[in-house]
Amino acid sequence: MIGIGKQDMAVLVLRDGQEITELLCRALGSAPDNERPGLERALVLAGQIASLSDVELRARWVRQRLAAAGHRGPVDSVAAVKVLRQAEPGLSLRQAVVYTREAAAA
Repeated sequence: MIGIGKQDMAVLVLRDGQEITELLCRALGSAPDNERPGLERALVLAGQIASLSDVELRARWVRQRLAAAGHRGPVDSVAAVKVLRQAEPGLSLRQAVVYTREAAAA
């Protein structure tokens, strides 16, 4: 039967944390004293984001999409799946269910 096998995930998690961290480190190395505190804080924040797993990043994305669409109920409800699929028409039913379950568990 077609479509029963493992489907590709529609949400691509981009990992630019390493490059961002390197840029911030270089900027910090040549920054004047008044810019250092902001760059140091940015470096800490970039490290926090870089340490998140793909599932955690997808869960954040799901929660953001649901909030933007006005959904206030449980993340893994049927209503949430419907709202997510309306917000992201390219998602299959299976993908939306997997993503909402991941978001509820994360």
